Amino acid sequence: MSLPRIDTAALFDVAGKSAIVVGATGAFGKVVCATLGKAGARLTITAGNASELSLLEKELQDAGMTCVPVNRRPNSEADCKAIVDAAVSAYGGVDILVIASGTNDVGMIGDQTPERFQAVMLANVEGAWLMARACGQQMIAQGRGGKVVFTSSARGKLGHPAGYSAYCTSKSAVDGLTRSLGCEWGKHGITVNAIAPTVFRSPVTAWMFADDDNARKVREGFLARVPIGRLGEPEDLAGPLLFLCSRASDFHTGHIVYADGGYTAG
Repeated sequence: MSLPRIDTAALFDVAGKSAIVVGATGAFGKVVCATLGKAGARLTITAGNASELSLLEKELQDAGMTCVPVNRRPNSEADCKAIVDAAVSAYGGVDILVIASGTNDVGMIGDQTPERFQAVMLANVEGAWLMARACGQQMIAQGRGGKVVFTSSARGKLGHPAGYSAYCTSKSAVDGLTRSLGCEWGKHGITVNAIAPTVFRSPVTAWMFADDDNARKVREGFLARVPIGRLGEPEDLAGPLLFLCSRASDFHTGHIVYADGGYTAG
């Protein structure tokens, strides 16, 4: 029996692909832009903060990456259509969608208002659903398949005692959306998966990496449950992301990929 001919470089090649990155200015959004942009994808970057989006656009262009900014969040059908239209106008279609946006609002359920709960669900679930719907319609019309990657969390699988009822619920819903669309769109050659990090280095989590008593105490307690024995780095998300956005994952759909050092394994 002869060895199968496997072109490993081609498996992970996203050069020339049109990729929409929603929430591009956030910590994970920048990882997505850096990973896909460096690999040659042509980016449509979206965010609600115009000044931060402009800074990111310049940084990407200075690094030799191709990008088009759209100053919108996926809060409505009109927003999502405008984002897709921008990608189609710039690059002739949409091949990849990464939802890197999201929010949390910590509060015990008795103290949290329905409005606060609904705001988390809008940002983490409804916006993802609306954006996937718009991109899915475009991808199906194109007839060449596509890649959709949502951002879940270890908290989609695990609860948390410190007032995470809105966040955990929203990420569990993202997991359900991932599985249902994976089933629905498989016949179109569109794979739908989610990447689920735990704590990784970012401006929001920088305090956990600090060298002070409080950070050490929290970090040691957390790492007692992480088999790899360390907190995450942006590079730990880049590999799974590139896999989910490339041909390498063509036979993988409806999966939640936990980039968590084994946190959810035990």
